[in-house]
Amino acid sequence: MPHICHGFIALLVALGISSDISAQDKKYSIKTATNAIPKDVSDPIKKLLAEQSVQLLDSSGTPLCEVWFRKEIPADATPAQIKTGVTWREVKHTEILGVLQIFKEITDYRKQKIKAGVYTMRLAFQPTDGKHTADVADFQEFALVIKAAADTKTALMETKMLHDKSGDTLDIAHPGVFMLWPNLKPGPEPTLVAQPKNHWVLNSKANLVVGGKATGTSIGIGVTFIGHSPAE
Repeated sequence: MPHICHGFIALLVALGISSDISAQDKKYSIKTATNAIPKDVSDPIKKLLAEQSVQLLDSSGTPLCEVWFRKEIPADATPAQIKTGVTWREVKHTEILGVLQIFKEITDYRKQKIKAGVYTMRLAFQPTDGKHTADVADFQEFALVIKAAADTKTALMETKMLHDKSGDTLDIAHPGVFMLWPNLKPGPEPTLVAQPKNHWVLNSKANLVVGGKATGTSIGIGVTFIGHSPAE
């Protein structure tokens, strides 16, 4: 991927000049919308989601997918962590992160084909089983997707159930995964950022809740919808 002046891109975003951040002739872009949450999503999960969605568009302006992120994300964090910035490691494994609608087939971080449809997104950590080494991904946190019709409750689930449900409902051998890229200083609006190795990251945020109470701060969300593991 050609060298990118990240400082210049960050300045454009800060000034609100463009939400279309591109390293390759504006290959991808985003836009926000207030479309209705798909009917495949259960009512309990719908209640967790923000009204505003974000669409990822290809070079012709055609939507590839649409995301409704969660309004509030609960975490187990200390006051010091809240002050310095909460990471995904303070959020419980399998927590719901949002809902994803795919309009045309895309590939996940493992280059697996994910068909058009509606999916929940849950937090997953890379297993420490010896099979998933450090060179599999730059970061070890992922949004794991399950067909929304098969994931209707907001409760956490066992890790094996999460993996099995994802692979089974997507009819693929491995769970469907999209790498989470750190977004430590989320801006007021969603942005699309071109990262090294042709990774395209959709950045957003959710209100941070600790102990059932609002903290007045946010946790940044960064989902790599375009880009693949170097091991694949």
